[in-house]
Amino acid sequence: MTEEEAKALPIVIAALIAASLASFVLTPVAIRFARAVGAIDVPDNDRRVHREPVARAGGWAVAVAFTGVGLLAVWITSSSGLIAPGHVKDVTVAALLGGTLVAASLGFIDDRFQIKARWQFGGQILLALIPVAAGIGIAVVYNPLRGGTESNFQLNFPFPALLAVVWIVGMINSVNFIDGLDGLSSGIALIAAATLGVISFTQGEPTVALLCGVLAGALAGFLPWNFHPARVFTGTTGVTAVGYALAVLSILGTAKYAVALLVLGVPIIDTFWIIIRRVSHKRSPFTPDRGHLHHRLLDLGLTHRQAVLLIYAICAVLAILSLYLSTRDQLYTFVGIMVGGGLLLFLLTRRGRRAEALSAETYPEESTSPTGADDDRVSKAYAEGREAAGGPSSR
Repeated sequence: MTEEEAKALPIVIAALIAASLASFVLTPVAIRFARAVGAIDVPDNDRRVHREPVARAGGWAVAVAFTGVGLLAVWITSSSGLIAPGHVKDVTVAALLGGTLVAASLGFIDDRFQIKARWQFGGQILLALIPVAAGIGIAVVYNPLRGGTESNFQLNFPFPALLAVVWIVGMINSVNFIDGLDGLSSGIALIAAATLGVISFTQGEPTVALLCGVLAGALAGFLPWNFHPARVFTGTTGVTAVGYALAVLSILGTAKYAVALLVLGVPIIDTFWIIIRRVSHKRSPFTPDRGHLHHRLLDLGLTHRQAVLLIYAICAVLAILSLYLSTRDQLYTFVGIMVGGGLLLFLLTRRGRRAEALSAETYPEESTSPTGADDDRVSKAYAEGREAAGGPSSR
């Protein structure tokens, strides 16, 4: 460990802890806010695996903690000289943190008003233009067929911007599609943020490592409220904000999108094969169903916690591999996992239960709802919100 790394490490850890505490304290505020505006998720169709109304938009706690602590940490470290900003410019940090708040705001519109998928997709494209306008793009693509930096593909305008937009929108939807069980998307994102932070730290990018640590801390503080049985869901607010932040962080500095591909292999591969299956059946790729990996694990008899912890374990193994594999091996491993993951999903689909059995009541008994008076307050808030919105709300 170099002298600069030794100086930066306690700062990163302190920022992680601060973000964790901030997120933990802000989550009850987000719950009360969601109830007050009627942003409630009600199990009103067969896709739902929870049985009672649960507040949505908990992702506000993560987004506010990340942006607030992140802004404060970058300002303190840069103004005091504790961490050299390196090649991370102020406009880059502004695009990351400001864009995260914009992402949360766009997601909250869906949490509250349940907008159509095509409007969400359009909003995601506009959102991805924020970092592009700040000069963030993917200008270099690694050539897995030939080792060495000299064989990389150097992209010229407008391809770095276009590739960045595709990457950001794809990451947001990958996090969104895997958000089907309590704590699943937030736990996977926590593993990814921590891994990106370690990689950035070892590559001499302390500012990026600092911001990754803040994001990991914000997710860690939220997870106790979101893990099964969830008191709050991250909602589209959270998955949009977290997906955006992860996508941008993986581009900053020495591009680590190969690392992100591997660490987030489970949600990315699940998203890819789900879209392929839906399109092959002549349905919209955004049509919700119960064909995701986490649904199939429940259908095999795993409990809610067991399914989530198993996917955590897979992501953790991939994260450890990313720390030791070269970029070339990371890409080869990702391709192998994509093929193997597709085969696994196919086999799980073949062995799944009958369609009519796929409901929350068929899964092993684990309480998924808040207790006591909370149920009454949530139900009442949902009823008031539905009356105000003129229609039902769904996760």
